[in-house]
Amino acid sequence: MIPSDQQIRKLRQKAHSLKPVIWMGQNGLSPAVIEEMNRALDDHELIKIKLPNLEREERTPLIEAIGTATSANLIQKIGHIAVFFRKKKVDAK
Repeated sequence: MIPSDQQIRKLRQKAHSLKPVIWMGQNGLSPAVIEEMNRALDDHELIKIKLPNLEREERTPLIEAIGTATSANLIQKIGHIAVFFRKKKVDAK
């Protein structure tokens, strides 16, 4: 599900007060990091990630890879911080 423009604005407001829950190191996007991101998205839906100190041209493919690996939508990126959103799965009970 891709959020609408109005939903993205609300998610950006909500993310403003969040602190990064994932700090990526120089090892990049390892399976352990992907697993931790998936766990955080399952718990919180909206997460902030601190990216490694890479040049802008190197960060863009990394951000796209994170979105693909976690099936999450990029909400915002500012410098070395990226905000991702993935709607929680509803249990059929």
